[in-house]
Amino acid sequence: MVTTESSRRLRADAARNSGRILRAAREVWAEQGPDALLEDIARRAGVGIATLYRHFPDKAGLVRAALDQSFAENIAPAIERALGDDDPRRGLTAVLEAAMSTAAREHNTLAAARNSGAVTAEASSPFIESLTLLARRGQEAGLIRADLVPDDLPRIMVMLMGVLWTMDRGSDGWRRYLALVLDALSPGAASPLSPAVPLRSPRRRSGVPGSAW
Repeated sequence: MVTTESSRRLRADAARNSGRILRAAREVWAEQGPDALLEDIARRAGVGIATLYRHFPDKAGLVRAALDQSFAENIAPAIERALGDDDPRRGLTAVLEAAMSTAAREHNTLAAARNSGAVTAEASSPFIESLTLLARRGQEAGLIRADLVPDDLPRIMVMLMGVLWTMDRGSDGWRRYLALVLDALSPGAASPLSPAVPLRSPRRRSGVPGSAW
């Protein structure tokens, strides 16, 4: 019984340390940029560098976990609400807004992910799958253009993400381009599209919300 309680305490302490390190990493990257020292992150978290490495043996793992934490806090709740919304276009819009808002705020974390090779296509699957489901529901309801295909969605995210690198960190200028994209997804007065080109499956797609999440 004592051993079990002790083990639970150790696991709880480890989880708290891990959470503190991830929040500290996001804060330090936001303040100092994607090349901030891991020692600074450990100091902000109130742990030793050995403790940081015990939880995250390399920077790529730390960045990946930080992105997962950000996704869980900011994007997953938006997806859950969107899937329960009876208006799929409104739900799709809310998820895209949550992703772009988070990406703008976590700009340097995404840059750290790009620099460390932490972004993989596999990691983006849950996010892209939610967009695909919402888009399909929108098509069935006549609210999203019928010729949109699943491979269009990660590319749309690439385009939207691209605007973040052209403006000051934290700017909400991305809203202009999201509005343009959403207008383009409307079925009314939509221009005919050329055939869709199959999506390549690169090992890494740098700094893209659709890939990072």
